[in-house]
Amino acid sequence: MNNENEKNNPLSTNGQHASGGEGQIDSQLSPQNSQLVYAYTRSQAIADGFQIEVTKIAAEAGIRFPVFITRGVYEQCVAVPLDASGQPLAGQDEAGRLWDVVWMLRFAIIRSKPGTMASPARTRLVVALYVRNSDSLPARLIKLIATAGVVDIDDPAPAITVMLPDED
Repeated sequence: MNNENEKNNPLSTNGQHASGGEGQIDSQLSPQNSQLVYAYTRSQAIADGFQIEVTKIAAEAGIRFPVFITRGVYEQCVAVPLDASGQPLAGQDEAGRLWDVVWMLRFAIIRSKPGTMASPARTRLVVALYVRNSDSLPARLIKLIATAGVVDIDDPAPAITVMLPDED
């Protein structure tokens, strides 16, 4: 990079640290000086219908933390599909299908090894269950992802979010 480009580059430190050392980032780019540009909060996602709180059912299954599912999980695993005549699949209801998701989440948590979700790089847990969405086809294996995080930007309490693998 030539000197003219370094002067115009806001990320350039001209090879100098704020204290005069080489190879360090300018102090203006430090986390202490950063500002949040935009945040989409969980409460907004719930209001917009992108997440659904299922904490009450999760508590009945023995999960102590708030639990949320994404709209995709709801549509693929909880909502009862219609059969060819436009009627809900026989023997299926949303309460039972939601229970299956939450129960398998509980099972996945119990089966995980201690410390599995202890570091930021390991905050994903696979939740597998069979879901029947057709009278003519067998149930198929669906793999969901459970992540550990906070309830919301202003509530640092722990919470679990269950999502489809491509929802992240």
